[in-house]
Amino acid sequence: MLVDSVLERGVEPASGPPGRQAVRVAGLLVSLGLLVAVAVASVAVGAKELSVAQVWHGVFADSGTYGDVVVGERLSRTVLGLLAGAALGLAGAVLQALTRNPLADPGLLGINAGASAAVVTAITFFGVTSLNGYVWFAFLGAAAVGGLVWFLGGSRGATPVRLALAGTAISAALYGYLQAVMIMDDAALARMRFWTVGSLSSATDETIWQVLPFLVAGTVLALVLARPLNAMEMGDDTARSLGADLNRTRALCMLAATLLCGAATAACGPIAFVGLMVPHIVRSFTGPDLRWIMPYAAVLSPVLLLGADVIGRVVARPSEVQVGIITAIIGGPVFIFLVRRRRTAQL
Repeated sequence: MLVDSVLERGVEPASGPPGRQAVRVAGLLVSLGLLVAVAVASVAVGAKELSVAQVWHGVFADSGTYGDVVVGERLSRTVLGLLAGAALGLAGAVLQALTRNPLADPGLLGINAGASAAVVTAITFFGVTSLNGYVWFAFLGAAAVGGLVWFLGGSRGATPVRLALAGTAISAALYGYLQAVMIMDDAALARMRFWTVGSLSSATDETIWQVLPFLVAGTVLALVLARPLNAMEMGDDTARSLGADLNRTRALCMLAATLLCGAATAACGPIAFVGLMVPHIVRSFTGPDLRWIMPYAAVLSPVLLLGADVIGRVVARPSEVQVGIITAIIGGPVFIFLVRRRRTAQL
């Protein structure tokens, strides 16, 4: 009976039914091809129109001309979009499995609120004005809130409900603090207004190198947690009978989500719907097996993020619309459609 239950939940042996496995592999290869196409578009298309020759020269023979500088900036924001998109997708998949809530995202556990509160504190009380300064404050704020959520929601036995309630309560308090500080400080309001929307436009090589170690560590940890999370999705009692250490797994999930969301939010600002929508869509055609959800989410989330960034650069030429606005415009209607579907895959 236990084996039948495992198979029904999608946690089949690694080989699995040959036909289904082949379809999943083929789908992942198609997703990778789509990601490559969107990444190329992200470098070639932007608010400033450049010829194919200029783009080619900027990528392979940078000589410091205006066109080469523009292409270099696009390369940086493309790389950051790839990394941040993958991080948000993986974090969303981990948080949805951890809380058993298909609507979970980094905001549910207060990670975005912690990063935002730390940035406004840095601006108002420490005079930080550069993006490179924001990054560290934002990450530390996200990490501090992640630790506090675990302490409040997990110190007496972590459960999905405890963690979600702790995150929601902390988020409400921090957003109240954030609004109060911004109302009192016009300079903080002006700077935070841009950062809180979410954007890739300030991407630099230095920012990428700052967040890269945290993103790599979070990615590795999230992928390692796929199997124990699969067991936990069948219920705590079943997971214990399969040998899962629930508290340790939940603590590591919180750590992975904090590393991924904290680093991505620090570099780009809080970007809505990517970590919420993509794992939800992926689950509808992969089933609930996180060993497949996570790779798909890590590939398709950057497709959404970079695609939205390209759209934002094109629709308002010669200016641009921040990627966080575009993802919200796209994500709202799509997610409403998904929620209303009768046959959406369940956690």
